[in-house]
Amino acid sequence: MNAVTVENLTKIYPVPMRRQRVVAVKNLSLAVKEGEVYGLLGPNGSGKSTTLKVLLGLVTPTKGEAAIFGKDSRDYQSRVEVGFLPENPYFYKFLTAEETLRFYGKICGIPARELGSRISDLISLVGLEDARHRRVGGFSKGMLQRIGLAQALVQDPKLVVLDEPTAGVDPVGSRQIRDLILDLKKRGKTVLLTSHLLGQVQEVCDRVGIMARGEMVREGSLDELTAIERQTEFVVEDAPDGLREKIEELVRGSGARFVAARRAQRDLEGVFLESTNPKK
Repeated sequence: MNAVTVENLTKIYPVPMRRQRVVAVKNLSLAVKEGEVYGLLGPNGSGKSTTLKVLLGLVTPTKGEAAIFGKDSRDYQSRVEVGFLPENPYFYKFLTAEETLRFYGKICGIPARELGSRISDLISLVGLEDARHRRVGGFSKGMLQRIGLAQALVQDPKLVVLDEPTAGVDPVGSRQIRDLILDLKKRGKTVLLTSHLLGQVQEVCDRVGIMARGEMVREGSLDELTAIERQTEFVVEDAPDGLREKIEELVRGSGARFVAARRAQRDLEGVFLESTNPKK
């Protein structure tokens, strides 16, 4: 079973006071497998946020369907196994990190006998042990993102949805969040994220979908998307001098050993710009 399934999704917003409509998402289909990290990319206004809102039941689709673990996203039961970190999370500034997680844990119905140990585990997981009793109002942007990630995990969800998890975070905090995402993958969690940091996406995602103007324009694994057609790279171990010029003739008879042969790669940023360029 897929963790996320979106089929022929269309979302149209009417423009107030005008006889116009804005097509935010058009005939979008995608699937996220259980246990994988999927990156949904696109420029501002491409429909990423609308897609997440439909998936989380915050917006009703105009046409099409979205499901989480086989349950219609319009059914509140579909969100029982979902943890969500919005791009700009808001927390009660007068609560400490521990009190914040306790508040969300109670909302999720976690028994008091379990909540204490879970809070300790989550605070340790996101690296906020020294700030456990500090008020959230004094947190930096990176610390707010980390406590936000902790609250998204408080009910131990199977699917974690992250909307720009490293937005406004410094390089150190961004690296910490990247490591947390990789740790979630090791724990068997499914992660669906949006991000503008393409280098980080390339480090953590198994598959990527690129949206533009409300449509999916490219989708596939990182290897598939970044491969350059009709070009191949040869990685050779213990190669003698001059092998590069004579590789066609000598690679088998020179004593060198092929370590790998693969299609030449480009970075994800190049794929993104090519896919979303309206002049294409």
